[in-house]
Amino acid sequence: MTLQMIQTPPRNLPGVTARLDHQRAPILEALRAQRTSGMTPFTTPGHKLGVGADPELIELLGRDLFANDIWLNTGQFGQILREAEALAADAWGAERTHFLVNGSSSGNMAALLALVRPGDEVIVGRDMHRSMLAALIVAGARPVYVAPRLDPHLGVSLGLASEDIAAALDAHPNARLVALVSPSYYGIAVDLPAIVREAHARDVPVYVDEAWGPHFAFHPQLPESAMQAGADLAVTSAHKLLGCLSQGSMLHVQGPRVDRRRLGSTVAMTQSTSPLLPILASLDSSRRQMALDGTTLIERTISLANQARRRLNALPGTRVLDTRMHGYPTTDMTRLVVDVSDSGLTGYAAEQMLRADGIAPEMSDLHSIVCLITIGDRQASIDRLVAGIAELALAQQGRSCLKRSDGRALGSVVCAGRVALSPAEAFHAPTRCATLTDAIGHVCAEMVVPYPPGIPVFLPGEVVTSEKVAYLEDGQAHGMTLSGASDPTLVTIQVVA
Repeated sequence: MTLQMIQTPPRNLPGVTARLDHQRAPILEALRAQRTSGMTPFTTPGHKLGVGADPELIELLGRDLFANDIWLNTGQFGQILREAEALAADAWGAERTHFLVNGSSSGNMAALLALVRPGDEVIVGRDMHRSMLAALIVAGARPVYVAPRLDPHLGVSLGLASEDIAAALDAHPNARLVALVSPSYYGIAVDLPAIVREAHARDVPVYVDEAWGPHFAFHPQLPESAMQAGADLAVTSAHKLLGCLSQGSMLHVQGPRVDRRRLGSTVAMTQSTSPLLPILASLDSSRRQMALDGTTLIERTISLANQARRRLNALPGTRVLDTRMHGYPTTDMTRLVVDVSDSGLTGYAAEQMLRADGIAPEMSDLHSIVCLITIGDRQASIDRLVAGIAELALAQQGRSCLKRSDGRALGSVVCAGRVALSPAEAFHAPTRCATLTDAIGHVCAEMVVPYPPGIPVFLPGEVVTSEKVAYLEDGQAHGMTLSGASDPTLVTIQVVA
């Protein structure tokens, strides 16, 4: 199989005179050919095309899933994978793309292992995902945390400012990398071009955890993608917002600041040696879908999201946060952050009530629920969401269970605290168990993460503060879900002995 050129570019990539043939889907084609070959496998997986699987599981998931859970011989698979990745790089404007079957978390790990050595300083946003923290620990890096800017009216993080990145780089001239998240769980993107300019002026590469922005490259009304902004490396979760199976992500790279051979090695180190072929096929097919029809699909998605926004804002006790009204234009218009606190409900309670009615928000915090509008939505799903929230608001009229406070999941409590040790040093240090109250003033040895959105309140190496303890206790009292801590009840946490 060879990649062919076409003269008609995808509609989402104007001004290009010759691109790869995006009507192809090499992995999908190979999988279909294997299915029709009549081959009898003596390979993994052990269920042998579903014959050995539990009949109840077959009934639930479908026989075709197991029939497509096969393995190609190593040489054939490697060639086909490279062809599919080349098409994806072309679609997203990268020089090289790696398919990931362990989600964007594995991309964070691979990127940091490729770009930094133990002891290297990394300028990193304190609003990072917990998988970025795990990558810092494994890489043995010394993070220099930069706090996100916070909007005092909306109570949300606005991400990192280029001036703050520049100041951190000047204060730490030996820093080897700038690593940040954009967009956030709330759909707010940072000024990536400005950050890239500051970093590249000092010859420092920029890595972007763009898990929530796989669609940015395909519509001009969305923020610039990391590759469009000039970032050196970015991971993006195709499964979060595109037509891809869960765990399907991509790692994009461009420019001279990344050692491609080392990156290839670290990607291989952090991936399963037995990938689920349907995940890879779905990455391939979602690339084809977006390259050929991405603009049209995202146009419809934005229209549905805007319609839902207008209708929800008309309901009593609800308002959809819109950072553009406050001078922050870099917002994902497909993300709905619905503040229900004026109705007296917590976001946690609103999510539970909606789920009981068969409507599943992506996440909630003390004040809001977050709903993703994607290419999979239609008018019927928007109507059901609006009707469900309207019913919730009507049932809540005249009641109150929430005293408004500064408890949003991305509020000031996730700003950088006092750092005593690097995450790796604290993680590997001798530890002891302490109650939350007794832990105040001591160095935390584990991560404590409200999940979602997955941003650590406590990091290994940071000093535990009374403000953050109070935030977690208040959040737990209202239904916050926590992960990362060895004690899931958070009665105790691990501190450095």
